[in-house]
Amino acid sequence: MGYKSFDEINEKIKKGKAVVVTAEEVINITKEKGVKKAAEEIDVVTTGTFGPMCSSGVFINFGHSEPPIKMNRIWLNDVPAYAGIAAVDAYLGATEMSDSKGMEYGGAHVIEDLVSDRDIRLYAESYGTDCYPRKEISTIINRNNVNQIYMYNPRNAYQNYPAATNMSDRIIYTYMGTLLPKGANITYSTSGELSPLLNDPEYRTIGIGTRVFIGGTQGYVAWEGTQHNPGQKRGENKVPVSLAGTLALVGDLRGMNQRFVRAAVYEKYGVSLFVGIGIPIPILDEDILIKTAIKNSDIYTDIFDKSGNEGVVGKVSYEQLRSGFVEMNGRKIPTAPLSSLKTAREIAGILKQQIERGEFLISQPVQTLPMNNNINKLDVRP
Repeated sequence: MGYKSFDEINEKIKKGKAVVVTAEEVINITKEKGVKKAAEEIDVVTTGTFGPMCSSGVFINFGHSEPPIKMNRIWLNDVPAYAGIAAVDAYLGATEMSDSKGMEYGGAHVIEDLVSDRDIRLYAESYGTDCYPRKEISTIINRNNVNQIYMYNPRNAYQNYPAATNMSDRIIYTYMGTLLPKGANITYSTSGELSPLLNDPEYRTIGIGTRVFIGGTQGYVAWEGTQHNPGQKRGENKVPVSLAGTLALVGDLRGMNQRFVRAAVYEKYGVSLFVGIGIPIPILDEDILIKTAIKNSDIYTDIFDKSGNEGVVGKVSYEQLRSGFVEMNGRKIPTAPLSSLKTAREIAGILKQQIERGEFLISQPVQTLPMNNNINKLDVRP
């Protein structure tokens, strides 16, 4: 088994000699050439995903006015932002809803508007202090006239999110879309064989400090994501059959593109933000190559009943989900993706081109993601 290093691969990238393929392309290459030869020839495999990632948001430093204000309550286009950080710092969450429009317009829409270089109405109130005497401010901001504006997403790129159905007798409206009664439809949200953490199931190359494509620009893995739960049951290929790993990601909003940052509204549920993410996987050895050559037919996920009991009612491969129908309990049930495979392919392709041009170097993690994590439930205590 041959071995390469991060530095060796980066040297090839800098010289324009790196061999880069997408996570879809590597499947046939490995089949045709065999694992050993493919691992020797290929330097980087690119991945991509584009789907709803509710645990996302933006930190903003507005700058100080004259006279200055210690912002105590903040609204951006009538959407509340969290002001409990410092005088003119705020965090806007993607799922926050407008005070006047409700779920028709929320934090995700403000973020998309900012990415699109649209002006945003900032209104803030304060109780006033000796050093911050102003008690109210109303002005216009955009991503170019604030100090810092960066996306910090506590939980993105779920490793293997379960598919969803509804076994109750009524329609339910969820973050997995509208689910029809008695298991009449199934929804899912992943790019399958293109999905980043499915191509590095044991987090050998993706960790804290990994450089990523996020929203159209370069960013980084900042930490394990919230609800990171790697101790899920895994198949022989080490791929978990449900949930598992997540990533906390950070990136400068000024470099982002509306093509890969889009607001969404889920009927009778709320607001979410679609974020485009791509992660390069360096082929350090044959084992990593084998993991990136995984096919949809080899990736399985649970089907959850979202009507209240959250029970597992089936297990299905992504090949079956992608076919448009799943056989379950003697019935042929239609399936529908919430994520965009077309855009995931575009992201993997863009990342491939950037690496080939020497514009995107791979980075060795400064710390690996934990493989053992306990997830607690919130007990209701009297």
